[in-house]
Amino acid sequence: MAAPNQPDNNSLNGPDTRPAIDTVIDTAIKPDSAASAIASPVASPASPDKRPRKVKATAGFMLSHPAHFIAQGFGSGLSPIMPGTFGTLFGWFSFVILSTRWPQYFSPLNWLVIIAAGFIVGIWTCQRTGRNLGVADHGSMVWDEIIAFWLVLVVITPAPFWTQFWAFIVFRFFDMVKPPPIAYFDRHFKGGFGVMWDDILAAFYTLLVFALWRVY
Repeated sequence: MAAPNQPDNNSLNGPDTRPAIDTVIDTAIKPDSAASAIASPVASPASPDKRPRKVKATAGFMLSHPAHFIAQGFGSGLSPIMPGTFGTLFGWFSFVILSTRWPQYFSPLNWLVIIAAGFIVGIWTCQRTGRNLGVADHGSMVWDEIIAFWLVLVVITPAPFWTQFWAFIVFRFFDMVKPPPIAYFDRHFKGGFGVMWDDILAAFYTLLVFALWRVY
């Protein structure tokens, strides 16, 4: 039995620092524990990333849904260079072939009905395709160029090849340069409607140029 006045061994060695030492050792062995302790809620891995995931436009993606197939111009929008130009070329050639091969079905009046229906369908197809690609107005979506150039052609035809060629050049110019108010609508109108509408305005500018050309 210890004497009443005999000092305790723990009191001679000072305060017990073993819990603090154990904490330091655990932190050194498990650095993730320390990192998770000081990490902010925003940087936490559990926080979902709400940014849209971008998907590469491929033939497989195009064939995965009818909306993709239409919005990407039946494959013309998959061109690695200048897909908008290739989409417009597809619109040009398809208009000429269909109008020449089946004129009884593809009359000017029927073309206007097709264009109006194609515009409405394009709002849905471009909205869905843009969402699935992760880019609202992805370059591979060329249905808007096709519909808009069909509108140009149905108004100016019958016309010789070179007139149609210059219509193609002028339309591509306005579609790429986007003079006011096309640029305004391109910035402020998003989704499928915005994708379709700015090309309709480019078609209007093209027809205005041809109208002035014929007058003067």
